[in-house]
Amino acid sequence: MNETELYKELGKLTKDKCRWEESIPYVSSLLEHESVKIQAKALWLLGEMGLLYPAQVQDSIPMIASFLDSSAALLRERAVNAMGRIGRGCYRLIEPDWKDMFRFAADKEPKVRLSFIWASENIAVNSPDIYEEYIDVFAELLHDPDDRVRMEAPEIFRVLGRRRPEFVRPYRELLQKTAEDDNNRVVRIHCLGALKAISSN
Repeated sequence: MNETELYKELGKLTKDKCRWEESIPYVSSLLEHESVKIQAKALWLLGEMGLLYPAQVQDSIPMIASFLDSSAALLRERAVNAMGRIGRGCYRLIEPDWKDMFRFAADKEPKVRLSFIWASENIAVNSPDIYEEYIDVFAELLHDPDDRVRMEAPEIFRVLGRRRPEFVRPYRELLQKTAEDDNNRVVRIHCLGALKAISSN
C-alpha cells in the first residue's frame, strides 16, 4: 500500500469510530512509517482515540512524546495535539511530559505555539488546577506576533475562567485592554468571551 492509499485508509478509519479501540495498535505502528504525512496523520488519530480510550493508548504515549523533539514542525504540532487530547481523557497518563510541553509556547513555528494553547485548553477542561502557576505563559501569548496564536490565546482564559475564575481574575485588566486594542477582530471577541466567563462565575 503506497502513501496515498494508506492516507485514504486512515481517513476512512477516522470516520469509523466503532473501529477505533481495536485499531489503536495498528495506528500506533504507523508512527514508525517513513512518511512524515502518515506519521502526522497517525499522531492526530491517536490523539482522538486517546480522548475516548486513554487507557488503551497508554503504551503508545512514550512514542507519541518522542515526536515532541522532532525537527519537523508538523510532527511537533501533531504530537502536542495528541498529548492534549489524551491528557483531556486522563491527565495522569501524560503528566510526566506535561511540564515539558510548556517549551512550545516559544516554539519558532506559530502552528506549534497554537497547538500548545489548544492542547492546554483540552487538558484544562478536566484538570484546571494544574494551571494555577502557569497563567503568565498564556498572558505572554496574548501579545504573540502571529494572528492565529493571538486568536487562540484568550480561549485558555475562557476555559479556566469557567472552572477556576480566581486564576483568571488577576488578568482581567490585560484581557480588557486586549479586547479594546488588538487589531484583530477575533482576538477582541475571544478576549470578551474570557471576560464574560469570569464575570458569570
